[in-house]
Amino acid sequence: MKKFALFVFNGDPMCFIHVLLNALDMRAKGHEAKIIVEGAATKLIPDLAKPDFPLHSLWKKNREAGTVAGVCKACATKLGTLEAAKAQGLTLLDDMSGHPSMAGYRDKGYEIITF
Repeated sequence: MKKFALFVFNGDPMCFIHVLLNALDMRAKGHEAKIIVEGAATKLIPDLAKPDFPLHSLWKKNREAGTVAGVCKACATKLGTLEAAKAQGLTLLDDMSGHPSMAGYRDKGYEIITF
């Protein structure tokens, strides 16, 4: 089994959908995939919780599958979505000066993929 950490920085839904699809595909193929929501992508957090948002069902499937590792605490704070992340019960990642550490994932054997 391979392990992948999908760091998504891009806040464009057309990019984000590929992260969601790939995480589920990797999991279905027996790999471990973790989505780390970073940078401008944290702006999507409130919309992802809305049932009428186009990515909601894929987001929900990933949450249920356990592929969502969490959200960058510093970026969510800066972009005003921290409370929305908390309301969804998302893990706030902040082990590197308020941001998630890629090195931490590498140390745990994850291959880093950025979007």
